[in-house]
Amino acid sequence: METTKHTRFHLKNLDDLRVESERLGLRMPIDEDVSVLSTPLTIAGRHIPNRFCVQPMEGCDAHPDGSPGELTFRRYRRYATGGFGLIWFEATAVLEEARSNPGQLWLHPRNVGAFHELVEATRRAAREAFGWDVTLVIQLTHSGRYSKPGGRPRPLIAHRSPILDPQHNLPDDYPLVTDDYLDRLQDTYVEAARLAAEAGFDGVDVKACHRYLVSELLASFTREGKYGGSFENRTRLLRESLARIKTEVSGIFITTRMNAYDAIRYPYGFGVDKEDEMIPDLSEPLELVRLLREIGIPLLNVTIGNPYFNPHIGRPYDFPVKGSSVPDEHPLTGLHRFQSITRQIQEAFPDLPVVGSGYSWLRHLMPYVAAGVIASGGATILGIGRGAFAYPDTPKDVMETGRMDPARCCVTCSACTQIMRDGGKTGCVVRDSEIYGLQYRLARRSAGGPGVVPEL
Repeated sequence: METTKHTRFHLKNLDDLRVESERLGLRMPIDEDVSVLSTPLTIAGRHIPNRFCVQPMEGCDAHPDGSPGELTFRRYRRYATGGFGLIWFEATAVLEEARSNPGQLWLHPRNVGAFHELVEATRRAAREAFGWDVTLVIQLTHSGRYSKPGGRPRPLIAHRSPILDPQHNLPDDYPLVTDDYLDRLQDTYVEAARLAAEAGFDGVDVKACHRYLVSELLASFTREGKYGGSFENRTRLLRESLARIKTEVSGIFITTRMNAYDAIRYPYGFGVDKEDEMIPDLSEPLELVRLLREIGIPLLNVTIGNPYFNPHIGRPYDFPVKGSSVPDEHPLTGLHRFQSITRQIQEAFPDLPVVGSGYSWLRHLMPYVAAGVIASGGATILGIGRGAFAYPDTPKDVMETGRMDPARCCVTCSACTQIMRDGGKTGCVVRDSEIYGLQYRLARRSAGGPGVVPEL
């Protein structure tokens, strides 16, 4: 339908957003009073000064041993001085073989001191700027089928997928990770959580999204053994790892960033209708959240989709990235889907703070929609991913002036994603061009692509 085709961002004000939403038949919560975003809350005994959260956006700028590099320190200091009350540190591998690229962070006993320095630098920046303590969560990951530790793909898969295996030219008999490997991986997550606590983090996230290994296990309907088939088995690694961290590691709370909807057809996708993968079925995701709540998670971060397979699901953009095409739906339709899924989870568990995402396409209109969602009970915290790369001062500006500067907003060009795909160091090419414009051109040239920075 013409009304649902993809459209580049063209909304100047809230009236434009209201008209466009009505044209698409969408109910978009909007609140011009954004004061709710400045409201503090308490999570696991930690005081969170506002409702702004940096989502775990990878910079791919670690040293070869996985310790944070100079640009890593720069990025998190900018988030802290920008006013984010909750900083969700990017995906950090628990094993070298689990790294998605040679520049991904990797936490291990030999570099825990470097992570401690990063934590202290981040906290110090927030205290000096605002006089408050920030809450810091580190995301622990195993990249699974997207493992690329030395710059060349080394997939470790939980099940065979006729949908995703062809992307890596995997043969039908490509080996799966064994149950014994996954048993030992639980131990690895527990040890990584101990190191995270030693480094000074407040919380640890066992990453279960975007089709990395733990996320893939959630959809391993066709896998045999103790980690596949039944709901109990498919959720085992996530549940048991979090439960063990809760019991065995003191001084740190547990959480997860979880895919509630894969948009991959059954039996290869989680949270999807068995007849139509474009229709979410949240029965299993809701049951999983219930079990995680019983284990003791005080916070949940919700996301959807797979950026390698369907990049527009969960993260509307204006320009296609390598290997993708312009989606056949309006970005507001995708944003509304994301909001609806997050709302169903938040309303099912009203006492569990839920981080909602997917707002960056809205640019300077983001605070008003986020305030509407939070005020109406559709989420508790505003998560900002790509938008934080571009505009790390978003919380400060919104809290001080009630608005965002349109000239500093993310334009959802996905050039930051393109740098990562090309093997470079990632950041905002448009708004932080002095550093990342060069990174973009270098990475594009090394990948054999045009090094032209996207225009506004």
